[in-house]
Amino acid sequence: MIVARLREILGGAGLLVEPGDLGAYRCDSVHRVDAGILCVARPADTEQVSRVVAACRAAGVALVPRGGGTGFAGGALPLPGQDAVLLSVERMRSIRSIDTVGDVMVADAGCTLHELQQAALGVNRLLGLDHGGAGSSSIGGNVATNAGGNNVLRYGMARDQVLGVEAVLADGSVLGPPSVLRKCNAGYDLRSLIVGSEGTLAVVTAVALKLRPAPIAFATGVFGVESPQKALDLFLLARSVLGETVSAFELMSRPAVEFHFAHVKARREPLDRPTPWLALLEAESTSRFMDLDAAFQSLLDRAMEAGLLLDGSVASSIAQRRSMWALREGIAVAMGEARFHIVKTDTAVPVASSPEFIRRVESELEHRLPRCRPVAFGHVGDGNIHLNVLPPPGMADTEFRMRSEELSRMIDDIALSLRGTVSAEHGIGQGKRDALARMLSPAEIGIMRAIKLAFDPVGVLNPGKLVDRQPT
Repeated sequence: MIVARLREILGGAGLLVEPGDLGAYRCDSVHRVDAGILCVARPADTEQVSRVVAACRAAGVALVPRGGGTGFAGGALPLPGQDAVLLSVERMRSIRSIDTVGDVMVADAGCTLHELQQAALGVNRLLGLDHGGAGSSSIGGNVATNAGGNNVLRYGMARDQVLGVEAVLADGSVLGPPSVLRKCNAGYDLRSLIVGSEGTLAVVTAVALKLRPAPIAFATGVFGVESPQKALDLFLLARSVLGETVSAFELMSRPAVEFHFAHVKARREPLDRPTPWLALLEAESTSRFMDLDAAFQSLLDRAMEAGLLLDGSVASSIAQRRSMWALREGIAVAMGEARFHIVKTDTAVPVASSPEFIRRVESELEHRLPRCRPVAFGHVGDGNIHLNVLPPPGMADTEFRMRSEELSRMIDDIALSLRGTVSAEHGIGQGKRDALARMLSPAEIGIMRAIKLAFDPVGVLNPGKLVDRQPT
């Protein structure tokens, strides 16, 4: 029996089997399962991960890797009707090394993103990955799902932070240790295959991460604009004036802001008067020779002259900067903690198409479900607009749930028609497999299946996620 074998490998502290202990592992940020978890394996190091994977393969039992459990796509949960061992990396929490000459950090997969951010800042460096789940998401999960976030605009996705990975393959063999080289053209880039593979090709146990000089100056502002097109015009102007110092450009609709205010039961309007849309712009500099404040003021002067702004406020303290970001992050928190069903999306389109995407979705929603409430917010600087949908006033939750699949597909299809994606930063998992099949060509799906088969011929690692191993 697999549970007895895993107890031999991990000992009592490394294995959870009691129903009360499994409860915390039955959900992510969106999905929940009430059955299917045989046990939770909690290895303490890479060797134990290797032995757990090998044992599951020998027993023919599915293995589902799990990081912090903050995902949105059901990738770290069993499929309906599937019995699986969950492998949690939560006990693997060592920062193995920090090199301030080569600017590389090597860390175990169970370290939280926040822990690594703070470790980098402790040596005056920056880890260029940040998002609302930093405090609880593991770096292994971030890498496995190729997480995005607030500053993709400047620093890129999780994949762009990774120099090397250590990972356990489906037969229990170990690929690693993680390379710390910034330049290496030796063969296929297995690192990039494993990053974003959502545990279907290997179990990430450690990563080597790029570090950068820590910013010494920030300029942050919230600006009221009339429309998404005006926001995009402001973004383009900001890029021309501030160049690569622009690290974030976020967009929030008035309904999104109001939803946040209702959740926190307090209104702290960032501007003197409400505006249809708010844009949060942040720039940062690592050089004391750049006058970032003067550059930011130049941007504001030109934006006002061009008629792009209805109002604006620039942070003059760390507290004001945090307050501005709390408004933006609070929208996502409110969405996650709502006690009624919300249609949540994770689309992205080419940056120039963002206004058209929002316009078309809002128009189609009004046609299909009058009085429903579109809530648009997200990273307009990289085209990743979260266009969520609240039910019309008075509609029963069960009735709205019945419309959820239809509305999600419609939003995805509009994104695809604009050469976009159905998943910008949250992954595919089990929740977006059908959408992925509509997005990719048969040739692309076939290549993904072939890669899965080469890495995991028995099908032990997170089976049924992303794509089937064989056509159905």
